[in-house]
Amino acid sequence: MPTDSKKLDELCINTIRILSADAVQNANSGHPGMPMGAAAMAYTLWSRYLKHNPADPQWFDRDRFVLSAGHGSMLLYSLLHLTGYDLPLSEIKRFRQLGSKTPGHPERGLTPGVEVSTGPLGQGFSNGVGMAIAHNFLAARFNRPGHDIIDHYIYSICGDGDLMEGITQEAASLAGHLKLGKLIYLYDHNYISLAGQTSLCFTEDVQKRFDAYEWHTRTVEDGNSIEEVAAAIEEAQKDPRPSLILVRTHIGYGSPHKHDSYTVHGSPLGEEELAETKKALGWPTTDKFFIPEEALAKFREALPKGASTQAAWKAKMDAYRAAFPAEYAELESMIAGRLPDGWDADLPKWKLTDKAIATRVAGGQAINAVAKRVTNLIGGSADLNPSTETALKGLGDFQPPDTNGQNVQGAVGGVWSYAGRNVAFGVREHAMGAAVNGMAAHGGVHPFSATFLVFSDYMKPSIRLGALSDLKSIYIFTHDSIGVGEDGPTHEPVEQLAGLRAIPGLIVIRPADPNETSEAYRFAIPHDGPVLLALTRQNVPHVSENPQVAKGAYILRDTEGTPDVILIGTGSEVGLCVSAHDKLKAYGVKARVVSMPSWELFGMQDAAYREQVLPKAIRKRVCVEAESPFGWERWAGDEGAIIGLNRYGLSAPGAEVMKYLGFTVERVTATALRVLGREKEAAEVEPVQGGETAVKPTSPEEGHS
Repeated sequence: MPTDSKKLDELCINTIRILSADAVQNANSGHPGMPMGAAAMAYTLWSRYLKHNPADPQWFDRDRFVLSAGHGSMLLYSLLHLTGYDLPLSEIKRFRQLGSKTPGHPERGLTPGVEVSTGPLGQGFSNGVGMAIAHNFLAARFNRPGHDIIDHYIYSICGDGDLMEGITQEAASLAGHLKLGKLIYLYDHNYISLAGQTSLCFTEDVQKRFDAYEWHTRTVEDGNSIEEVAAAIEEAQKDPRPSLILVRTHIGYGSPHKHDSYTVHGSPLGEEELAETKKALGWPTTDKFFIPEEALAKFREALPKGASTQAAWKAKMDAYRAAFPAEYAELESMIAGRLPDGWDADLPKWKLTDKAIATRVAGGQAINAVAKRVTNLIGGSADLNPSTETALKGLGDFQPPDTNGQNVQGAVGGVWSYAGRNVAFGVREHAMGAAVNGMAAHGGVHPFSATFLVFSDYMKPSIRLGALSDLKSIYIFTHDSIGVGEDGPTHEPVEQLAGLRAIPGLIVIRPADPNETSEAYRFAIPHDGPVLLALTRQNVPHVSENPQVAKGAYILRDTEGTPDVILIGTGSEVGLCVSAHDKLKAYGVKARVVSMPSWELFGMQDAAYREQVLPKAIRKRVCVEAESPFGWERWAGDEGAIIGLNRYGLSAPGAEVMKYLGFTVERVTATALRVLGREKEAAEVEPVQGGETAVKPTSPEEGHS
């Protein structure tokens, strides 16, 4: 057994390799090659530089470590177990098994020490950019001379696949522009991907590309050299730019027959090859899950070291509190995720007689009212602030100061500095979604993004991971239907809401008018999870005085006695339902109008409330939404109808498009009459029904979850 530090380091590195390979073999599933090849650089980072406390994974000023190459999850699980996180060996032995804390790819909230859910390549890389934005914002806001209380790095290990993904190009470009120097990424440069050598598809000069992105770059020729890796990390820490360290590694290092082979990327070594690997690495036994005592003791030095480092930070915070009590109280509240008293006091309200406005405009007023009191609300749009109405007025642009460290004038908020709260993401929807998730995962901020609803397609993987991870991200989407108008079908969302509503854990809210929009923000800001807002480009009438958005659906207009038919709408189409309600009175039809801004929230209500709003006995229903009808069968039931779209939109003024495609008061009124079997009267209201917008359900359900 080793007696000097060099041999002990080598033993520790091999411990990571063997433990990872053992777990993959035991599961007969996984990716052993990456942990074996990247073990040395990961050990160097974790043993010498990573500021963390395994006993308190949520300590706020810890360094964040992101395994962007999430398929190599056993590398992270090995490090977490060995350094003393609450991840016992029994969980390593249950790698990739039902109910374990060691799933195939890292999942935030499941495994202590996992910062973000990774595996979809490029996501972790881009999450880290958001973490650095949050860090720099909080540091600029609260640090004072002699009091650097927010001062940590965001480290990541990424691979060839990460750097091939388009999302990474966007995130790297943004990070370079913003000069996010707290980012230090180690690139596992092994020239091998799942299907073969990277020479088949990836021959660019990565270093030159990142040089062009304004990153600091450095090559480490020997990825097994602790000293070379250490020197590169120290150089990166001193550089004001984000850093990419290209580390030449060898996938499956130590395996006699699979070293530098794509066959070790995503398959176990095999029992025979595993035994030969242990022999080649000088491992003392072929027994699985053997951890040398000397190695474990070395790794567990992270516990007292982490406790000491955290205690030193607490002392700094105590000194900061004494010197800056108001700032300390504000920061402490942000870290804890608390909202200030009366945070929603300024949310705007409208009268029914007020001039019609778009819900995007109402949303702009609402978010600015919130931002005045919630001082860590920060975010931006994909170069669309004038269209999404999400600029935080007078609150500064998040931009790097000039080369002399001075703040300079900005375009939206007046001043450029890291304390600015308007993040100009640029036309980078992929990166924006992941960065906002990273900001939420970092903590201390309330982040939001904004773009057009049709471009949610670009953000879908990030939204999905935000929901999977239960992150407090707010995704704002405007231009939410064919009401977009002149920009045409390329910019008119049709199928997007159906897909977004299918994401478990995501709350989708499509408010009907300005008051519902204001209430949507009242729900979204404190909600402990992701919320998506879908807002109109076109003006809509005021229809609600006391909206109950948090309940998902509520009775907006009713009638005396039992209704004959229920009209259910969302967003801009609720106004059509209200007008149809009044028109139906002339035909002696008693109609109820239900505004349903959120399917998810309504489904969460108790059965009694859902029965009150949508009684099962009232089976005549008309659901109206200028989107795909997919999924509306749930609410329409087996005797109802759906007015939706089974086609793309058109390029013309929005009101003309809506009328041409059948989103009119006449269509809603006539459809209600037809549902009631009053065809003759329906024909009087609308002689030609048109085939594409009135769809009978084919897979009926009762309408309750």
